[in-house]
Amino acid sequence: MSADIHQHASEHLRFDGDVAVATRLAACKEFLKTETAALRSRHEAGGSGLQICHERAATIDELLRSLFNYAIKSYARLPDSVPTPVALVALGGYGRGELSPWSDVDVMFLFPTKTPVEEAKPLQEHLTNEILYVLWDCGLKVGHSTRTIDDAFAEARKDIQTKTALLEARFIAGSEKVYATFSQAYRSYYISEDPKGYIESRLDDQAARRAKFANTVFNQEPDIKNGVGGLRDYQNAVWMARVKLDITSINELAAQNYLRVDDLAAFRRAYDFLLRVRNELHFMSNRATDMMSLDQQVMLAERLAYNDAERLVRVEHFMQDYYKSAQTIYRVSKLVEDRLALSIGRNANAAAGRSFRESLLASRFQKTKRLDGFVLRGRELVAEKPEVFREDPIRLLRVFRHSQQLEAPLEFHLAELIRSSLPLLTREVVHSPDANLSFRAILSERGAVFPVVSKMHELGVLARFIPEFDGLTCLVQHEFYHRYTADVHTLNAIRELDRIYTEAEPITLKYRAALHETEDASLLYLTLLLHDIGKAEGIRGHADAGVRISLPILERLGVAPEHRELIAFVIKNHLAMARFWQKRDVDDPQTAIAFADLVGTAEHLRHLYVHTFCDARATSVDLWNSYKDTLHTTLYRSTFERLKHGQAVDASMQEKKKMTQQELITKKIPGISADEINAHFSLLPDRYFVQTDPAEIAVHIQMVNRLLQSITSADSVGSLRPIIEWNDDLNRSLTVVNVVTWDRAGLFYKLAGAFSVAGLSILGAKVISRTDHIAIDTFYVVEPGRGPVQSAVAQEKFAKTIEEALVANRDLLPEILAQAKRLASTRYLSTAANHDALQSSFPPTVEVYHELSMQRTIVEVQARDQIGLLFRLAKTISDHSFDITFARIGTERGMAIDTFYIEDVNDAPVEDERRLHALRDALKEIITPAAADTPAEAAGAAKGATATGATAPKTVAPAKAGGR
Repeated sequence: MSADIHQHASEHLRFDGDVAVATRLAACKEFLKTETAALRSRHEAGGSGLQICHERAATIDELLRSLFNYAIKSYARLPDSVPTPVALVALGGYGRGELSPWSDVDVMFLFPTKTPVEEAKPLQEHLTNEILYVLWDCGLKVGHSTRTIDDAFAEARKDIQTKTALLEARFIAGSEKVYATFSQAYRSYYISEDPKGYIESRLDDQAARRAKFANTVFNQEPDIKNGVGGLRDYQNAVWMARVKLDITSINELAAQNYLRVDDLAAFRRAYDFLLRVRNELHFMSNRATDMMSLDQQVMLAERLAYNDAERLVRVEHFMQDYYKSAQTIYRVSKLVEDRLALSIGRNANAAAGRSFRESLLASRFQKTKRLDGFVLRGRELVAEKPEVFREDPIRLLRVFRHSQQLEAPLEFHLAELIRSSLPLLTREVVHSPDANLSFRAILSERGAVFPVVSKMHELGVLARFIPEFDGLTCLVQHEFYHRYTADVHTLNAIRELDRIYTEAEPITLKYRAALHETEDASLLYLTLLLHDIGKAEGIRGHADAGVRISLPILERLGVAPEHRELIAFVIKNHLAMARFWQKRDVDDPQTAIAFADLVGTAEHLRHLYVHTFCDARATSVDLWNSYKDTLHTTLYRSTFERLKHGQAVDASMQEKKKMTQQELITKKIPGISADEINAHFSLLPDRYFVQTDPAEIAVHIQMVNRLLQSITSADSVGSLRPIIEWNDDLNRSLTVVNVVTWDRAGLFYKLAGAFSVAGLSILGAKVISRTDHIAIDTFYVVEPGRGPVQSAVAQEKFAKTIEEALVANRDLLPEILAQAKRLASTRYLSTAANHDALQSSFPPTVEVYHELSMQRTIVEVQARDQIGLLFRLAKTISDHSFDITFARIGTERGMAIDTFYIEDVNDAPVEDERRLHALRDALKEIITPAAADTPAEAAGAAKGATATGATAPKTVAPAKAGGR
């Protein structure tokens, strides 16, 4: 195809004589347009990644060569011009001949050594004007430099990036002699002048770059170029091998026994696949980009001919192929790196700072330990002979137990021997009592399980030994919370359990204490390993499927029947605990009663408590926080007390309430009588006192006092004004807003709307009403940029807005929509809107149902987040003559997940199902994308009344809140 490109260039880029710049520019633009369209057609027809990149580079070659040759001829025609030899050289990726459609073009104008500046400068300026300006006007991003040969060497010695770019220098046009002189000298330079230093720098660069991506291939939005297992891993391996081994082709790695032939072939296939994906990403985005966002993955799968009927299945299959390719590149590049590191006396597993020679000398004085066909040599475990696994295939399990026990990593030749011996893991071995005992022993080493199981997975042993686990490998989880593939999430969960045992992080101490109270805490490792195994059959219903798949595995592993029952219970209910505190009022005793009925025993509860923590923390780094931890632990403790003491818990709670009441009377709150304190305690439900501390209760009593005084000191309208207090909580980096006012219809949605109009975001709230119709609402808010509310204007805006809404019954929706329109063009909103493609895979839902065990009527909403959503939902509930007595407001990754408890406004039983259906239908109208005809909805923004742009959890945890 390059011959065709050359033929087209000779026809359309012939610039004879004097040709006007505009004419040349037009010809270049037309040539690029035509060739890019043809290139795209070949790509869409299935052209390989390397083929398309080579042809793009060939296109730029022809363009540059024509412009350069014209520039040299036109320069020669200038008066007083001095003939000066110069070579046009391609560098970096362009030098490799690998250009994705919109990649940068890096070139160098290379002059002979000691070319005088006064001689080179006129030609340099002429080349810039005649070549670079044309390229820029064509829309190409061109990096350029002008150097003599000596300059090039000087820059290479100063900067490793320049040294690397020059490794891939390629002649384009001009003086072949100048380029040949440079090329020969540069080859001699890079193979002889400190190759060890170069390789060490590149190894450090690899480690630092991978650390930025959590050292895992399986990020859910991977960077094709710089991510772990990305193009850079492959290229770095080639660069280091070129410097150390003086190779000119990656194929020579096999010839020099650095790679097996099959590894080399897999390496090249994987690299080609990633280039093909990158080419499509460029064509699709019409710009240079390397990050595959979730919404782009949907389109990439379709355009790369993944034709499964279901959209998510297409994405899953595409991403599985991506992860397998990236994993191959990572694995093979690490092999090359490890062997090159050893060749320069650097061993990743050796003591820090110890050279290879020093390690050899030290090993002479170390005792070698022989065990089961393996040798502990220094700090590593090696095989005694290549036949070690053929002699006894069960060693493929035991080797990991030995590695764990001896705290000795596998030497890389042993690791490769394990990988090549995988066919020995037959069904007979999988069912062997000895192999299963060894595996159980690995999972019983508390605090040290993750590194071993992770290595087993990396080398393919885990999926061979537990074939059911293989369905999770590279399985993309298109859910709200997950950032990793299913297999990596599972391993991360095991790592979180390790950390509970080994790290003194304050948040984990209570989980460690709970584990110490269990009969066999190591069973939790098994549970975590198997908890998502049902996802191999699909996300929906995976907990039930997980039980069915896990039971035969547990039996095979020799787990006792009573322990199988415990593990199966946690797998079946591993989502239940989080769902309870996400959607239920943890201060309500009925919640603990219902959850206690579900878990049945304290042992079940302890395992579920720790499992939920590990599962959530393994999902993404930002999913768990102190607020969620508080909800989680509150539910655990209240349920544990219920299981342990039964109805005695109620008596204990009453005793605590009386003690708090007496404490406040004794302290004598300024301006407050004992009668007022007693009245406050008698007018509120018990649940108010569960999580409200004495200082907060005192504040509420004082605010109620001020409200009651307003009756005598103000007119009837004035008495409707709320009492508002703002207090910064610097420890939690938010502002606490207390609002005390008379309860009335629509109070909750009006408060939410007022915060939205004021431009503030609600992170959480507690709202409750006394039986004398005084509402006490506490909101936890931040400014849009996060942090405490420092804007006096926002505070004044809220106070004015809520007063107008409550006293004058002002409709806040027009102002909320106007605000949405103003914000619709901001960067944040446009970013949020980019997730629409993915969110369309999670259709908006509304569920309205009776929760019989808790005697509650519940509304659950899942919808795309948007400004004013909470306001509109709550107002609709109020318009249908329901009160909101509790709400849990959540926003995760641009999706709103809200739960409301509702009651009839007249406290009558909600028995008419038609009312609930009507409410459900009205709420559906609000959240259905087809109905999104307002500026706010079109913007796809975060709801200002909850948390504009916030990903932290939001809650509202009220008791009776009439009319909200």
